[in-house]
Amino acid sequence: MATTTLTGSRPTPRPGPLTGFTIGVTAARRRDELVALLTRRGAQVVEAPALRIMPLADDLALRQATEQCLAAPLDYVVATTGVGWRGWMSAAEGWGRGAALAEACRHAVVLTRGPKATGAVRASGLGEGFSPGSEATDELLTWLLARPLAGSRIAVQEHGVRLHAFAAALRERGAEVISVPVYRWAPPDDPAPVRRLVEQTVRRQVHALAFTSAPAVTAFVETAAADGLREPLLDALRGDVLPVCVGALCARPFAELGLPAVFPERGRLGSLVRLLAETLPGRGRREFVLGGKTLTLQGNAVLVDGESHWLSPRGAAVLRALAERPGHVLSRADLLRTAWADAVADEHAVEAAVGRLRTALGPHARLIRTVPKRGYRLAAD
Repeated sequence: MATTTLTGSRPTPRPGPLTGFTIGVTAARRRDELVALLTRRGAQVVEAPALRIMPLADDLALRQATEQCLAAPLDYVVATTGVGWRGWMSAAEGWGRGAALAEACRHAVVLTRGPKATGAVRASGLGEGFSPGSEATDELLTWLLARPLAGSRIAVQEHGVRLHAFAAALRERGAEVISVPVYRWAPPDDPAPVRRLVEQTVRRQVHALAFTSAPAVTAFVETAAADGLREPLLDALRGDVLPVCVGALCARPFAELGLPAVFPERGRLGSLVRLLAETLPGRGRREFVLGGKTLTLQGNAVLVDGESHWLSPRGAAVLRALAERPGHVLSRADLLRTAWADAVADEHAVEAAVGRLRTALGPHARLIRTVPKRGYRLAAD
């Protein structure tokens, strides 16, 4: 499902910090919550889940790992996420093994990664033996490696992404490691929305992409590669389109690609949205005065007098090109080179785009002036 960009002369009242911006959301879990947080702040959202979560009741690998945990006493249990822990306990309960799993964990030292995992463990009637303040998996590993591990049995609750290096380091110290794959990822049922979002990103029709898991980042890039758009996608993410991740772990695939993804200090959806609201308005923002009123070009909208006038992506590109040199005349050929750099068009397309831009600006249409036989200019004061 996609929320399309609005155009037209009717202003939208009470602009928010993300008014004018179109943001792609790739999340599968808690997608509705993230979309609501973004739209509440004025953003237009394109929804395109890059992955889907495999139902726990049908996950044979999870059930086999659970039975392996119950085959002999556990020494350590690692809880990496709150939702993953709750999902594991709930699935075990459905199989009639909930009480046995809780008892096995009660006789082990439970390590939790962050407050959400800690809260889930406590809610299941257990207590944590160690929880790092940084919410980093690496700190859990450091704590474990400081103990004698030869012959110990360690269960590691995973969430979507496999912790191969984590488990390998423990096995090197002689531990038996049981990886518990909670909520494994699978391709989306319908790949069309994510393919369209890749194309929109390449065309710079979105301003940012929001990611909530590392596997979604990898899947998004792989989708682009399958359509021959990997390099154009990475080029867009290096400059015009901002990739934003929920946390450092989610951002690792971007770091491996050499891309400057940003992420909040706290790995929360609210923190991710606040970071977008703080970062996006400063990218390409333009202000100009017309008739004593200040007009602000933010993303694909013009803000004036507490109202927002949404523009088409092409119209916003034309206005931004004119705003680079207020008062100077840009020919139709100049605008074609800047606002149509990624498409084949002629000068009639420029005339049509300017006409639609004036309609969208409504009472502020005189901001765009035609200079006969020469082109257009921004008529700001």
